[in-house]
Amino acid sequence: MKLFPTGHATHPQWRMAAGLVLAQLRAQMALPDYAHSPTLGLLYITDHYATEAQEILDHLGAELPEITDWSGTVGIGVSANNAEYIDEPALSVMLCMLPSDQYRVFSGVAPLAGSEMSGFAAHTALVHADPGTPDLTELVAEMAGRTDTGYLFGGLSSGRGDALQFAIGGNGNIRGHGAAGGVFSGGLSGVVFGEGVRLVSRVTQGCQPVSREREITEAEGNLLLSLDGEPALDVLLAELRVSLEAPQEAIEAVRSTLVGLVSAGSDGIRRTGDLGADVLVRHIIGLDPTRRGIAIADVAEAGMRMSFVRRNAQAARADLMRICAEIREELEPQEQTLATARAVAAGEAAAAPHPARRIAGAVYVSCSGRGGPHFGAPGAELQIVRHALGDVPLVGFFAAGEIARHHLYGYTGVLTVFAAND
Repeated sequence: MKLFPTGHATHPQWRMAAGLVLAQLRAQMALPDYAHSPTLGLLYITDHYATEAQEILDHLGAELPEITDWSGTVGIGVSANNAEYIDEPALSVMLCMLPSDQYRVFSGVAPLAGSEMSGFAAHTALVHADPGTPDLTELVAEMAGRTDTGYLFGGLSSGRGDALQFAIGGNGNIRGHGAAGGVFSGGLSGVVFGEGVRLVSRVTQGCQPVSREREITEAEGNLLLSLDGEPALDVLLAELRVSLEAPQEAIEAVRSTLVGLVSAGSDGIRRTGDLGADVLVRHIIGLDPTRRGIAIADVAEAGMRMSFVRRNAQAARADLMRICAEIREELEPQEQTLATARAVAAGEAAAAPHPARRIAGAVYVSCSGRGGPHFGAPGAELQIVRHALGDVPLVGFFAAGEIARHHLYGYTGVLTVFAAND
């Protein structure tokens, strides 16, 4: 297994940043442990470069003609191994060496059709989505249903302008794109992978429960009316220990509180007291004093379970370390040579990506509400990933919502690694 070359840089001028990235990629492609003939490029840019998105894609395509397929999007920030660039001009690139018959690039302009999928079974998919797309939740679920595993990973574009996406394949435009050059807005885009591409993915939560789990006993659309048979608003006020007779105090408490939804039979609050991977965190968007209800940013049904939650940096840090440890335990061999063990366990200053980790590359999509400010310092979130997972090639972006399995999440991180086949 060869490591995937990566490059990242920040500069007010995109050509300078691209030059730095290309230098990193070419230097790595000349090393024996790295892929020397990759074909799929993952490109993430911050919204500072959004107006130059087409120029950036064209430039990288011309400089790397061996890369016939591209996918990616724009974010309020982008990430790389041990680094994050938030609210500054930057780009992050990873070049993947995968069998050409084991992946397909798609977009909303040119969705996967019968001819492109002939003889190809979609196992899972990396998905980028425009947050302004109507019925996005249903589209994500429908896309998941078109894969063998039902598992998607990715996120929603973020930024102050258009939610741009990159999708180009087969040494030119995907069939159906017409004169478009690979930069699009709206709908879904990404890469579907076949069974021959081994991926390991985990979701990490960023919130902590502040109440016990309750059953939703009555709901109407996005309005929770009854929890465990009691008026939902009364339960919320009791849990937060506030009253509508002191409206300012109540408003402040409700604004800092969210709702963690979970379907019946799914993983809710764990025995350890943290949120399970099935919990979908949603905002409280209003209160209905007349019907004693709580309006949330999702549709709920009777029989679902919920808890009130709040963002918690310590819980987010611990859960991020947990999923990294799970991935390492699943992938790293139990027995290693002394030389390999020393290389993998090297101190941070001497650490370098190593094939013994059995990770060719990683994609990390984190919520734009997380990042350095939430974890205490610039780059802190990605430093936690590197410390816990090890030094591996990594790219990603900070999203307006995260995609994992067939769900849209909030305040989470989705870490996915390309692993060596056994």
